[in-house]
Amino acid sequence: MIREAVEKDRIIFDKLARHPLQSWAWGEFRKQAGVEVLRLVQADEKKIREVYQITWHKIPKIKRYIGYCPKSAIPDAEAMKGINKEAGKKGAIMVKFEPNEKDIEASQKQVRELAGIFDFRAGKPLFTKYTFQLDISKSEEEILKNMNQKTRYNVRLAEKKGVKIVEDNSEEAFEEYWKLTEETTKRQKFFAHGKSYHRKMWQTMIVNGGGHLLKAIYEGKTLTTWVLFELNDVLYYPYGASSNQNKEVMASNLMMWETIKLGKKHGCKMFDMWGSMGPEPDRSDPWYGFHRFKQGYGGELTEFVGTYDLVVNRTLYKIYILVDKLRWIVLKLLAKLRK
Repeated sequence: MIREAVEKDRIIFDKLARHPLQSWAWGEFRKQAGVEVLRLVQADEKKIREVYQITWHKIPKIKRYIGYCPKSAIPDAEAMKGINKEAGKKGAIMVKFEPNEKDIEASQKQVRELAGIFDFRAGKPLFTKYTFQLDISKSEEEILKNMNQKTRYNVRLAEKKGVKIVEDNSEEAFEEYWKLTEETTKRQKFFAHGKSYHRKMWQTMIVNGGGHLLKAIYEGKTLTTWVLFELNDVLYYPYGASSNQNKEVMASNLMMWETIKLGKKHGCKMFDMWGSMGPEPDRSDPWYGFHRFKQGYGGELTEFVGTYDLVVNRTLYKIYILVDKLRWIVLKLLAKLRK
């Protein structure tokens, strides 16, 4: 049975959520940002077995929507039938899925079975297909031992230089985070959500949701700020920003190490670094340095099963795909103009 979740389902919903993007708090944040949210539960006679959180994104100028279900389980046929029905009622042309499931034969089989029943096809990814996941149930000594030698050296160097990592969830800390976010996006030439989006995220996921805002401080200056989420014994690193000053003190290396220690202190078993490049990264890619930074901590490179679109209206779906390609061409041109 598939039904819409209600407030009394909140605790079990979060226990079954596979990722912070499926958490109840994330849904509340998206609502505050003006996005419609649908929470579905799949239950038998005795208990809820699975949960799915879908956001509805209106297509400008027309009364049609795109559904997005990131980091859920792969729906079975019963769940997909219910989701397809809800998408039809909403006037959605598609629902995009990016399951939080590893790319193994069992997951691939589930995808093939769905494709045999529904118009369920490979789609354009919004989330990275890979991430680094670090087992932090191990001792600190073992984690340090498994780090890249250079990474371990940089951690110790930052400690010797006097870099301090503190948790600060205050309004002032958020302003520092946002200032560094603007600096980082300009330096790295990538697009980011605006300040209002990040403020609502900070308020919902950190102040009221049990997340963390960490700062790396050196000689009275904040050099790095990170946002962390926790869910079901897993620690996540979704957002980070840094200054271009004093890079020689390796503040980000110590930030990562202190993040790992924080996760251990809170009883987390796994640290998910929220995305990476693949097993053969392009060294000329602008994200290669960030990928190598994460790799240095000895985590496992994990591949997810991929991105798939449940097509509800085939004609409009084809038009949407074409328009989306044109949109990204324009955005890339704008990015070049920002140089």
